[in-house]
Amino acid sequence: MDLINDRQSGLLEKIGRIFIDDSAEINLLMSNVFNLIVTYYNIERGMISIYHKEEDEIFVDIHHGYSEEEVNKGIYKPGEGIIGTVVKTGNPYIVMDILNEPKFLNRTGANRNTTANKISFICVPIKLNSSVIGTISVDIINNYGRDLADEYHALTTVSIMIAQAVKGRIDTIARERTLKEENELLRKKISMTSIQGKLIGKSSEMKEVYEKIILVSGSDVTVLITGESGTGKELIADSIHRNSKRSAGPFVKVNVAALPKSLIEAELFGYEKGAFTGADKMKKGRFELAHGGTIFLDEIGDLDISLQVHLLRVLQEKTIERVGGSETIPVDVRVIAATHQNLEEKIKKNEFREDLYYRLNVFPLLSPKLRDRKSDIVLLADHFLELYSAKAEKNINRISTDAIDLLVAYHWPGNVRELENCMERAVIMCSEDVIRNYHLPPSLQIFHENSGHGTLEERTDMFERELIIDALKITNGNISNAAIKLGTTKRILGYKIDKLGIDYRTFRVGDK
Repeated sequence: MDLINDRQSGLLEKIGRIFIDDSAEINLLMSNVFNLIVTYYNIERGMISIYHKEEDEIFVDIHHGYSEEEVNKGIYKPGEGIIGTVVKTGNPYIVMDILNEPKFLNRTGANRNTTANKISFICVPIKLNSSVIGTISVDIINNYGRDLADEYHALTTVSIMIAQAVKGRIDTIARERTLKEENELLRKKISMTSIQGKLIGKSSEMKEVYEKIILVSGSDVTVLITGESGTGKELIADSIHRNSKRSAGPFVKVNVAALPKSLIEAELFGYEKGAFTGADKMKKGRFELAHGGTIFLDEIGDLDISLQVHLLRVLQEKTIERVGGSETIPVDVRVIAATHQNLEEKIKKNEFREDLYYRLNVFPLLSPKLRDRKSDIVLLADHFLELYSAKAEKNINRISTDAIDLLVAYHWPGNVRELENCMERAVIMCSEDVIRNYHLPPSLQIFHENSGHGTLEERTDMFERELIIDALKITNGNISNAAIKLGTTKRILGYKIDKLGIDYRTFRVGDK
């Protein structure tokens, strides 16, 4: 008996230690608790099931020894089987031999090898304020028909300990379901090309980004934006803020990578007068300045690991302390972080805290690469052309067909930022009303040449074809007018059109 009590005490002590670490996510916390139970007792399989009142159904949440297919089958109504009976009555249920229990439905379809071992089954309710919110149920190998009082008391005690965590898990699942339902509604309604006029694109990848922006803007959850450099992560963060209930508040941007390690803490959390040499007056940090609004932490992957615990505290407790001060200052701030790095790899290298990652990654959002949304390249190029033509006070109104071919064919390692720089340069280089392929940067020309367009004849034909097509577009397919515009005769132009295989009729708008 002393051995049994010692084992139970050891289990409860370890469970208590898990609950002390409040940085763990609820589902991770519950999984750790359940794994301890499995380890301490001879448990074949088991589960923590949650009762969802709105659906009036009981679902498996945490499990051991079941396949995902079996878990998906394990759904009960109150009163159905043993689990449903426990939820309905609030009373525990112990079966010494499941083979002889008619209430045991085995709805999961798990293959219980009853010919080799005698399996007992225990199911205890998880209660909060006298209401049943779930169950813990386990299969125990019990060939000798021993008394299961020790296991029953341990499971009952654990059910009391995890009740608040289960309630938190129910709330989390409810929020996730609400978000999913809202997302489905948005998918039917959404038909947009930009959010607040800053994000541009009609591709399916960008429509998904727009949907997620609107979806997450309605809440205050922390967002982690990932994606390559130059994909527009800051614009996404800005759009989330502008479409949120915090839009009237400040939007404070912090580039973590640009701040020296020695200054990051003071910049983020502020400092008191006399905190260090040169601190001749109190200064508020970025978190205080963002009070009532949103703080955007760009390149969060570059935050030194020694400082990550301070950010974790802000996310957990919603308070900060200035450097050199002892006053705890509450802050009402929505946090959006971004990185181009793989934080999971950094966790493996002990360069990023796992608990901080889970706090930041509540709502992940991927900013797509430009090469993955090629249908947006022309739209973006036209936008930048209009923008920089106006700034340069030039009347450049379009991009030639061959220049478009170069833009679309290029792989854009620098993403949208590289495309913007490309179009700004093209506007500077251009002295006519059309951006042509030779106005584009050498990197695009070299890429095109390496793709098999290299001989003098091919390049000459390509250049002539571009000029002729542009002229035919302007003149609505009229060869005579196109010849005049190009400074040649109708006969010579007709010869070139035949040689290059151009169908002038496709440019006659009225004939289409």
